[in-house]
Amino acid sequence: MRKISDYRHIVGDAVIGELYQKAKSLYGKRILHINSTFIGGGVAEILNNLIPLMNNLGLDVDWRVLHATPDLYHLTKKMHNGLQGESISFTDHEKRLYIQASENFSVYAKIDHDLVIVHDPQPLPLIDFYKKRQPWVWRCHIDLSDPDMALWDFLKGMIIRYDLAIVSKRDYSKKDLAVRQRIVAPVIDPLTPKNMPLSGQQIFHYLSEFNIPRDKPLVTQISRFDKWKDPLGVIEVIKKVKQKIDCRLVLCGSMAMDDPEGVEIYNLVNKKGKDLIKRGDLILLTFENTFLVNLLQRVSAVILQKSIREGFGLTVTEAMYKEKPVVASNVGGIPLQITDHVDGLLVEPEDYQGAADRIIELLKNPEWGQKLGKKAKEKVQENFLITRLLRDYLDISYNEIIQR
Repeated sequence: MRKISDYRHIVGDAVIGELYQKAKSLYGKRILHINSTFIGGGVAEILNNLIPLMNNLGLDVDWRVLHATPDLYHLTKKMHNGLQGESISFTDHEKRLYIQASENFSVYAKIDHDLVIVHDPQPLPLIDFYKKRQPWVWRCHIDLSDPDMALWDFLKGMIIRYDLAIVSKRDYSKKDLAVRQRIVAPVIDPLTPKNMPLSGQQIFHYLSEFNIPRDKPLVTQISRFDKWKDPLGVIEVIKKVKQKIDCRLVLCGSMAMDDPEGVEIYNLVNKKGKDLIKRGDLILLTFENTFLVNLLQRVSAVILQKSIREGFGLTVTEAMYKEKPVVASNVGGIPLQITDHVDGLLVEPEDYQGAADRIIELLKNPEWGQKLGKKAKEKVQENFLITRLLRDYLDISYNEIIQR
């Protein structure tokens, strides 16, 4: 289990000392995080890393997962799509099923903490089934800039009971939401198996284990098989790249428990990319393996993130930390991370040719990619490591529990 002191050599003593001092005022206070899945996706990953470190600081922090059925996951996936701009129909029956899941959870999940932090829409209704004796915070990791308005109005009726809403980018804050709002960007943990350094021997071992050849440069996108990540568009981009320079595409994405569309999108990708697969120029991977992600981000020539909508995009952060050149869509939280032509390259999501041209430039000029990668790591070191998120949550907890 990692400790706060393990990060000294990365962030320095001043940062570590500040965290210990901020934690003092919260000793004896109990904090609870609630989300919808313990594995798969960025939220579960952040909580898996964040909560042990908060406890190592001397706090009392707990994590509970909403017990959900496949029916609920289908509904909340529809809601996720609606919040990211898709026009959806959400029936009264579906609303009852959605709310019922939180009511069922409340029957056996006791909440008597000093602060409750609810992540994303899935557990949002919980606040209606408890006697509110403490501050409640809603942490939304989704792009809220252009939601389906009927869905947003329905959810607002629950959000207004919360004391604070946290979003990842200023553009996601909502003027029509009568709740205090705060901006907190997500982060990565540099000491997890996904981000820690790999030796040459480890790289050789995992290349062999996962049967990943390196006779051609690798272009990799790591993300869920999700339409918002546009894996079908990625295939179109690589076809354009291969007209100029030979390379191999790797699409690696886990099947998150709360994403029922994953198998459907994977099957579409498999069908669209069948010719590339047959020639060995498209590798599809669905392993839930953090070492594999680490490996791919380190051995690839270019990392691609061709999202249509993106709450933040931690796979971009991970690749930047590994000093890799990233070509990514200019959407959501990605331009918070990448300054175009300084520490990465941005393209518009519909510009397939533009994305292909940027990849071709990097494959032909790897020295340029190395310069971008060096700047990228510096950006992540300064802004997007877990110690900064710890500080943010300590400040939020202090403000909500002590100063309210």
